[in-house]
Amino acid sequence: MSILVIADHNNQTLNGATLNVVAAAQKIGGDITVLVAGSGAQAVADAAAKIAGVSKVLLADNAAYANQLAENVASLVADIAKGGYKYVLAASTTTGKNILPRVAALLDVSMISDIIAVESANTFKRPIYAGNAIATVQSDEAIIVGTVRGTAFDAVAAEGGSAVVEAVAEVKDAGISKFVSEEIVKLDRPELTAARIVVSGGRGVGSGENYHKVLDPLADKLGAAQGASRAAVDAGFVPNDFQVGQTGKIVAPDLYIAVGISGAIQHLAGMKDSKVIVAINKDEEAPINSVADYWLVGDLNTVVPELVSKL
Repeated sequence: MSILVIADHNNQTLNGATLNVVAAAQKIGGDITVLVAGSGAQAVADAAAKIAGVSKVLLADNAAYANQLAENVASLVADIAKGGYKYVLAASTTTGKNILPRVAALLDVSMISDIIAVESANTFKRPIYAGNAIATVQSDEAIIVGTVRGTAFDAVAAEGGSAVVEAVAEVKDAGISKFVSEEIVKLDRPELTAARIVVSGGRGVGSGENYHKVLDPLADKLGAAQGASRAAVDAGFVPNDFQVGQTGKIVAPDLYIAVGISGAIQHLAGMKDSKVIVAINKDEEAPINSVADYWLVGDLNTVVPELVSKL
């Protein structure tokens, strides 16, 4: 069986989530090919070729894929998939979730989203109802298309492979969308979905100013990424890139510290797979305490600075 993995990248570096998708592909079994669609993305293809377990890398390097417009990339992926691939997989990132539904539509097959476990060659598990239930899904499609939740699979080694890189000459430009601009929030901290430690704040921090006053020193001490609940984002405390939850980013760090977060089900869906969860909240009956390994009832404006002083 042949598996096509869509690389998640920014034309310079390979997103670590791709390593998790390859791990899921290995559980299915078969020859794994990684497709790198971009512009000036040779470095990404070279990095993909070194991934343990990858047998081949396809590089579609063209201006049409510079910003990975979903319409263009989906058409390319669908055409390649018809060339003998049984599976098409991508990470459950913004890019993957944008491209793969279109690929499934072009192939006229149903799609499995957010795969968290591989039961057999055609049977998978995925969360439903904000993670409160797990569905076991069996697919009899000719080509199985699915996104993979990276936090559910341990990443394969980024080094050790020696796959051959082949150029894809075919160019698919749908001509129905164009790149206008992008606004990227650049941070000195680790990337949220890849961080080992995450410090998140909720509505309870009170304001954007207080969010940074209280949580920045803690994140600095721990070398942590910073996140937030949807309530904090909607209130304008921090940008959307910080949002953790069902409609934000899914994280599973070694340590997740939730400060002033009540624990709405949508937020829990995005972080409850964290290895250790610490909650700091003045409400001893806050829902987040049900998933926390440790929780401290108290005023975050007093507790967090004291914690920082002890670190």
